[in-house]
Parts: sequence; C-alpha cells; structure tokens
Amino acid sequence: MIMTEQRILIVDDIHEILLTRLREAAIAFDYEPNMQRSTAEDCIKNYTGLVIRSKFQVDAAFIDSAPRLQFIARAGAGLDNIDENYALSKGIKLIPANEGNRDAVGEHMTGMLLSLMNNLNRGHCQITEGLWRREENRGYELKGRTVALIGYGHNGQAMAKKLSGFDVNIIAYDKYKTGFSDSYVKEVSMEEVVRQADVLSFHIPLTRETKGMIDDEYLFHFRKPIFFLMGARGEISNIPSILKALDNGKILGAAFDVLPIEKFPLLQEQEWYNDLISRDNVLLSPHVAGWTFESYYKLSDVLAEKIIALWNAV
Repeated sequence: MIMTEQRILIVDDIHEILLTRLREAAIAFDYEPNMQRSTAEDCIKNYTGLVIRSKFQVDAAFIDSAPRLQFIARAGAGLDNIDENYALSKGIKLIPANEGNRDAVGEHMTGMLLSLMNNLNRGHCQITEGLWRREENRGYELKGRTVALIGYGHNGQAMAKKLSGFDVNIIAYDKYKTGFSDSYVKEVSMEEVVRQADVLSFHIPLTRETKGMIDDEYLFHFRKPIFFLMGARGEISNIPSILKALDNGKILGAAFDVLPIEKFPLLQEQEWYNDLISRDNVLLSPHVAGWTFESYYKLSDVLAEKIIALWNAV
C-alpha cells in the first residue's frame, strides 16, 4: 500500500465523481482547478500523482521539477500534452481515460457523416435564407458503402459499433495492431483501404509519425471519391491538401471536430481558414466530439478506477 504521505495534485476541472471516489478510497489529494503551470511547477515536487486534462504541456522541464512523481493521469483520450517518452524514462506511469468518451466520439462523428451525406447544414442555411432547393440537396445513403477506419483502438471500436446498424461494410487499418477483426470490422491493409473506402474516418493519436500525414501524397492514392472525417487530432491533417482534394472531387465532403490550429483569434489568422469555412460541403465543430454531459462524468469515473487500482497495487 502506498504510504499516507503520498498525495495527488489535480490541476484541471474534473467531475465530482473523481473526488468522491478518491475520498472514499482514503487517497489524499489537492484539487486546484485554477492552478496555472508556473504554480504547479513550483509545488509538484511535493506530489506523487498528477491529474490533468489539457491545461498545459507536461514536458521534460515540468517532469524534472517532480522528483517524487509516480503517475500522470489525464481525464481525456490520448496523452499528447504529455512528453510520454520522457515520463516513461523516469519511471512515471501514464494513465489515459480513453474509454470514458469513446461513445461520445463515435456518436458525434457518425452524426457529422450523416449531416455531410444528406447536406443537412447546407439545406438548413438555404431555408433560413428563403431558398427551397430539393434537387441540390439530394443526399447519399450509407447502406452498402465501405467505411474505412484508420486506427482501431477505443474510439475506432466505438465508431464501428455505432455504424454497424447502417448495413455498411466496415474495414480498419491499424499500423500497430494485428488480428483485431471482430463482428463489427474486418482488418485490412492500407492498400485495401485506398482501394475500397467510400468514407475515411481517423482514430489515431498525434505522434511525430502522424503529424501532417494527410497530405497530397496520402490522398492521391484513394481510388474512389470519399467522405472525410477527422475526429482524432487536428495536426494530423494538412488543410491545404484537403481543400485541394475537395476542389478536384477526391473528397466529396469533409467534417472536422479538430483542426491544426484551434481557438480564436489564431484560427482566423490561418491562410486556409476563409477557404475552409466558405464551403458548404465542409462541416466544423469546436473540438467537442468527446465532450458530452455523459462523457464528463465517465472520463472522471474511469480515471478514478484506474488511479485507485494503481494506488492499491503499489
């Protein structure tokens, strides 16, 4: 059992269920959701655990100021605001909560796909402007099409399950997994993805390898026009390349919950921003696919379960 002087610092807004469960497990913590990085860096030396969402980067400098740190837990999917390799080299365990928002992401991205294929956003805007255009808004059906998932972790699996009721053929490619075919998806090579895909949906983390990987060369190989869904990490996409593919018909419609640059005014300053928002076959949401009322609870509940298990195992 970890000794009683062990203590966790929580620096982000977290659902009350995490705090309740830690109290019930007699785990000491300090909840400081308004704490900024500079303050956290000054005091982290006193803590053995850190809980964060996305407030700041937990980089090598921060980790070096935390000699007693045993784990970093993130109330979200992925660990991209943490220097994973450096933390692991210091013997620090990393705890994500990917299970907590996988259903939210799957539902949101499915909704964006249906909206794209049926021109819901365009039709709505036209009606509000006094235009009633039926033929222009004729949609596509999902049934019988092939949906390709890039990455088959928690979010990819949830997406496959949500789509399974639409009578679609679901295939998946995951560079780091094999033998994962199940009742929802068939594992395939990337060559088969580019040959078969009607819909392309991304469920991979942001790494050095995946940053900017969706470029002209990547999109060139697809044999059929596709609907493009990005609900993973914004920096995976090269937006000018996607705009070019929209122009030449390689992409029929694109939905983004995440962008390489997020929040204003910086987003508005990007060269591609005005072009992106001017298109009626592009759908945008403000990085909320995994952020429902239900996932807010589930992310913290999952995290509590994992922290308590680790706490009791040491």
